[in-house]
Amino acid sequence: MSASTPQDIPADPKIIDLLNKKSESIAHVSLEYFPPRTEQGVQNLHARMDRMLTNTKCLYTDMTWGAGGSTADLSLELALHAHRTGHVSNLHLTCTNMEKDGDPIAAVRDALKAAYDGGIRNIVALRGDPSEGEQEWTATEGGFTCALDLVKYMRKEFGDDFGISVAGYPEGHPNRISELNSEEVAAMTDAEKGRCCTHDGVTYVCKDDDYKKEMDYLKEKVDAGSDFIITQMFFDAEVFKTFVNDCRTWGIECPVVPGLMCINAYPGFKKMTKFCKTRVPKSLEEKMDSMKDDSAAVKTFGVEFGAEICRSLLDSGAPILHFYTLNLEKVVYGITDELGITSGLIEKSNESDAKDMVAVGSAWARAGD
Repeated sequence: MSASTPQDIPADPKIIDLLNKKSESIAHVSLEYFPPRTEQGVQNLHARMDRMLTNTKCLYTDMTWGAGGSTADLSLELALHAHRTGHVSNLHLTCTNMEKDGDPIAAVRDALKAAYDGGIRNIVALRGDPSEGEQEWTATEGGFTCALDLVKYMRKEFGDDFGISVAGYPEGHPNRISELNSEEVAAMTDAEKGRCCTHDGVTYVCKDDDYKKEMDYLKEKVDAGSDFIITQMFFDAEVFKTFVNDCRTWGIECPVVPGLMCINAYPGFKKMTKFCKTRVPKSLEEKMDSMKDDSAAVKTFGVEFGAEICRSLLDSGAPILHFYTLNLEKVVYGITDELGITSGLIEKSNESDAKDMVAVGSAWARAGD
């Protein structure tokens, strides 16, 4: 592709090339942000991104693409801002509501060209979540139907110009997670027991047949040209380790990056785990319930739990720790301090602007493939 990048800022390296370099003595981190709803939130996010890059030396920075394409322009601008200010920018791009002037893929093509021209060389290819207020995702007529379509399109139209990552679901895609009756619960296989969850007394699981379909589809995405996988959030390290082993069994040999949701507040934790039907170990559930009225204790525990699960992941060979920051810093800093990646940052953290860090739609749901 013939396009120029700003003269004084070289194009980003591909993240897969960074991941394939030999690890240093300390673990790498990557940080994910979402576009805030207000202009003040955007300005505050600029400052936080600068601080967190300086403080953590994050390997790359993700910027999400709002549900239903709701933040397309702002997502692109924030990703370009990240690139211009020294981050290796990883832009999320979805197939949702990307029609332009009657062309169902024109906006995707334009976004990719604008990203490339601005020096971005890394894309997270996603189908996309339903628009806010809608329960189910629907494809635009004549447009992309899934992330696999987007990966194929990018490789066909842009060749190797971009590094591409895709989503992986250690517990199964939310659309394939089923509610079980008592007989089905009793008949679960060991594999199903290892990834099932219970919320409000109801058990859910991605059944083995559906999990196989998920893994087959993930293999297709990688074979079509994806460089690495970033997982949906999880709170049980064993689920991630099993998922990585399953990837290798399926012949998926690319890096698998664990997506880590920081525990910042009790209401948000309960809401997101129920919405995404995420497995919550009994010990974690009981601990969170015991602190539900003590917000400071929840953040302190979020650091302790986050550091514990990160150590387990690093010991198992995870190539990097990818934090869903929720546009906040205290718990991330606490975890990196505990791991020895950074030192003394939690005492310097400033979340006085937390009220401005409100997303357009959901900041954390990733039901798109």
